[in-house]
Amino acid sequence: MMRILIPSQLRSYTGGAAEVEMSGATLDEVLRRLDAAYPGIRFRIIDELERIRPHIRIFVARELVRTLDVPLRAGDEIQIVGALSGG
Repeated sequence: MMRILIPSQLRSYTGGAAEVEMSGATLDEVLRRLDAAYPGIRFRIIDELERIRPHIRIFVARELVRTLDVPLRAGDEIQIVGALSGG
């Protein structure tokens, strides 16, 4: 199982949970399972072309990843970060 840290702007999908646990062999698989458990969350992270949205950063084991085919190991921590903007 991997711990997934959810940014505040996506916690409405997880019922307010700041972290959840999922399993999977790749980041894509974990995000698909996350969406099965919390419908609609994946679309806020991944666009129609299966790319990580420009305003989202994903870290696996504290390393920035840019693709969904990243292999995962049991115990990896996935952190999803949404960009903040102001005016």
